[in-house]
Amino acid sequence: MSKLNLVALFGGQSSEHVVSCMSVQNVVANMNTEKYNVILVGITEEGRWLKVDSTEEIKNDTWRESKVSAALSPDATEKCLLLMKDGNVEKVPVDVVFPVLHGLYGEDGTVQGIFELAKIPYVGCGVLASAVSMDKLSTKIIVNSLGIRQAAFVAIFKEEMHDMEAMVARVENAFPYPVFIKPSNAGSSRGVSRADNREELIAGLIEAARHDRRILVEEMIVGHEVECAVYGGGLEEVRASGVGEILAAAEFYDFDAKYNNAESKTVVDPELPGNAAEIVREAAVKIFKGVDGYGLSRVDFFVEKDGGVVFNEINTLPGFTAISMYPMLWEARGISKPQLVDALIDHAFKRYER
Repeated sequence: MSKLNLVALFGGQSSEHVVSCMSVQNVVANMNTEKYNVILVGITEEGRWLKVDSTEEIKNDTWRESKVSAALSPDATEKCLLLMKDGNVEKVPVDVVFPVLHGLYGEDGTVQGIFELAKIPYVGCGVLASAVSMDKLSTKIIVNSLGIRQAAFVAIFKEEMHDMEAMVARVENAFPYPVFIKPSNAGSSRGVSRADNREELIAGLIEAARHDRRILVEEMIVGHEVECAVYGGGLEEVRASGVGEILAAAEFYDFDAKYNNAESKTVVDPELPGNAAEIVREAAVKIFKGVDGYGLSRVDFFVEKDGGVVFNEINTLPGFTAISMYPMLWEARGISKPQLVDALIDHAFKRYER
């Protein structure tokens, strides 16, 4: 049996570019190379698509020097990757795409639209689920309709911030300090900050506006920060893993605490009050279905001292680095990284069986 051509897409124009470069190395290391001929395509922070020869080039950060440009043809009759060098174009057939992309232009439905146009099977959520899950404000609207508790919030738009006094008053009238400020459409805690007073709120809004024009300010929820991995959708039953807890080294789990601080730790199957773990698992599945999820997602919650469960956010292309919770949670359920990667790719093909 001949191998299938699989394009592993990584990098991207988002603030999570570096995380994607770490994730793809881990994904490819756990792929079945007897089944798949892996073609690496990296997207630079400027948006150039390049063919990359090996994960070693990603590891030593030389992949951006590639002289071969790449593009997925949107022509559904071709289903191919276009490789361009020195004025010559080569068409390489593509059987499936594994987008190892996080954040804007990777996890928000935009690149999924290219896959849909090309009618090429791909791993993960579709256009709708990716778009609404990436946008925190849209997610909150959907989760409200599901009756699942979440943090109270105020939505602020960048174009309104010329009247900063009014924006601050809107937040202060809604709930007390401390509050958390988040870009609606950025991931991996980029642009997220905590404000304990008016000055910090203003600074946080300005920082968040650097990442997105839609901003959420949320009330503070005190509790365990936990995550749950979800797999399935379409014709396959949606399953939830166990629960993992984040023990952040910093005051809250921002980008540096997550990836640059060795003191941050994750614990699988922590001891939680009451039946909180089961409530988290049930809510994760309900939210995944609510956004029309497919393939994989990681759903994040807070668990309060009394066992109350509060939804935080959903990530449709969660990190797959050496310290990422998604593969770790499935490993705790006896599913190895190679088995998980293989299952995700197999599931990509099932999208077109519906």
